[in-house]
Amino acid sequence: MTRFLKVLATTVAIASIAGSASAFELDSRFTDADGDMIADIPTDESQWVDPDTLIFAYTPVEDPAVYVDVWAGFLEHLSEVTGKDVQFFPVQSNAAQLEAMRAGRLHIAGVNTGGNPIAVACAGFRPFAMMAAADGSFGYEMEFITHPGSGIEAIEDLKGRTIAFTSETSNSGFKAPQALLESEYNMVVETDFSPAFSGAHDNSILGVANRDYDAAAVANSVMNRMFEREVVSQDDIVSIFKSDTFPTTGYGVVYNLHPDLQDKIQEAFFSFDWEGSGLQEEFGSAGEEQFIPITFAEHWSVIRQIDQAMGVTYTCN
Repeated sequence: MTRFLKVLATTVAIASIAGSASAFELDSRFTDADGDMIADIPTDESQWVDPDTLIFAYTPVEDPAVYVDVWAGFLEHLSEVTGKDVQFFPVQSNAAQLEAMRAGRLHIAGVNTGGNPIAVACAGFRPFAMMAAADGSFGYEMEFITHPGSGIEAIEDLKGRTIAFTSETSNSGFKAPQALLESEYNMVVETDFSPAFSGAHDNSILGVANRDYDAAAVANSVMNRMFEREVVSQDDIVSIFKSDTFPTTGYGVVYNLHPDLQDKIQEAFFSFDWEGSGLQEEFGSAGEEQFIPITFAEHWSVIRQIDQAMGVTYTCN
């Protein structure tokens, strides 16, 4: 067992003993008759949604404008398979994405790793796909990064420093690093270090490179793409810790789309030809070459464990 999984196991055990964690459950608006941990499609056909235009949003990990062209070819394919117009919705934050889905303004989305549980619980998100390599392997790691000359060489050196996180719902941008710092290093937020919430991984990475932050917890998949595009230089970043692999962005639909439409959307994801596409150009450098089927119950088990260890509950207003 690697160090990070030992940390996670310890944290879960502590939370269980303390009784502070609660089991994952859906909002009362949804049902889960089949026990797959996601909202059922309504049995009442009058509740089905069949819009003329489908709205798609990619998780706001970087400047949304960057991804309009990246996703253009896929969205054309999605339109052909579903027979619907498809529009890219450039959300600026995880909260905005979640609210748009809850309000019925967003039908298909790529939701970040840490945000999947709250999207499933509170917005009726039904994830079914994830990007993966040709051999089916997938995921990314959380890294603590700093800049050269910071005087930070190990996690212990973060004490008394300012650490950039992305948002409270992010796995690699907040939940996992906070669990690690508290359980293994006895470092408590606001007491042993000062948090700064940047809003996105690229903001944190650029902030470290520009020395606005002493350090940051980031998803290395985002960082590696920024290196590839030369948005930031590897010479300006020093990594002091890398976790085990987590599942990456989960792709899915809102629960009350017409079931036939949901089937067609899944068909579009799994039939898309990556060769020569914007997705291949953007994500291929990270070894991602296809969409693979996933389930929230199985693939997000470790993320739910982290949430449980931290006593996270989901209040759906």
